[in-house]
Amino acid sequence: MKFFNRFASAAHDMAIDLGTVNTVVYVRDKGIVLNEPSVVALETRDGVRRVKVVGNEAKPMMGKTPSNIQAIRPLRDGVIADIDVAEQMIKHFIDKALGGPSRLRQRSNVVICVPSGSTMVERRAIRDAASNAGAVSVQLIEESLAAAIGAGLQVTQPLGAMVVDIGGGTTEVAILSLGGIAYSNSVRVGGDKMDDMISSYIRRKHNLMVGEMTAERVKLAIGCATPPDGEGIVMGVKGRDLVNGRPSEVRVSEAEVAEALAEPVGQIVAAVRAALEQTPPELSADIIDYGITLTGGGALLRRMDVAIAQATGLHVQVAEDALICVAMGAGLAFEDRAYHGVLLAA
Repeated sequence: MKFFNRFASAAHDMAIDLGTVNTVVYVRDKGIVLNEPSVVALETRDGVRRVKVVGNEAKPMMGKTPSNIQAIRPLRDGVIADIDVAEQMIKHFIDKALGGPSRLRQRSNVVICVPSGSTMVERRAIRDAASNAGAVSVQLIEESLAAAIGAGLQVTQPLGAMVVDIGGGTTEVAILSLGGIAYSNSVRVGGDKMDDMISSYIRRKHNLMVGEMTAERVKLAIGCATPPDGEGIVMGVKGRDLVNGRPSEVRVSEAEVAEALAEPVGQIVAAVRAALEQTPPELSADIIDYGITLTGGGALLRRMDVAIAQATGLHVQVAEDALICVAMGAGLAFEDRAYHGVLLAA
């Protein structure tokens, strides 16, 4: 493609998986160079709001900031919610990936992953944010297609491949063949919704208010998509008691967390079944042979593959390096000429 042929010698081409929870950056010939939380801490001084820290330094501040500092996530449900802050975050990550702000004087060509269900307005916001952050040219790639390439699926062949990318804000379900998407569906359910359901369940069941970070820790420690035999693992959870207002700790079991996650897991399974119902018969035959591949952070929820396999009767596998599959696939899309046809003009 002219876009990349013109700058083939530049070592600053990069792919960005701009995720709701984490942003992953792939640089040409270097691979994954950055994987940090999509969080920005803003400090207000004399009525002026400035970026204080971004990424790994900002995430521990969530829910613990004084009145003049605000830790926010500029992306929600896979799309930009605050474009000004998103621009600052993207600029910071590009600078860091290239080794410092001075490197931006050298032209950087960027490929950004977008959810298949995103609107033209949302895509334009992503393009503008990257352009204003210093990218000379911006192209887009569908997240599900990038995830399939990163997972090693043969998307350029006349074979049906099914990928389910469970991210922080959205879950992408797609049937792929010949370098294109035969069917895709995006549901706004992911890791964030799971965290919300866990905190709501603990508040309802134990009268304990817990923060977003605590709910995420519970999900990572004892979260599971299908109920365990008996009570399962038990862990202590700290928060604020809603009855007396004091700090308190309760014991939460694996079975309780599975019950809390039943709704979002059910929505993901329903999206997978809906995709299978819309699949052409020849592609359905291939999916029986090759199964379903799970990518994204949500794929690492314990027994998620079991839940989908039970509902569909198909073989389900979790991709290797599921967290960085999308960025890896986007990077391969501009490095390997076989994939250049999948890139979209921004």
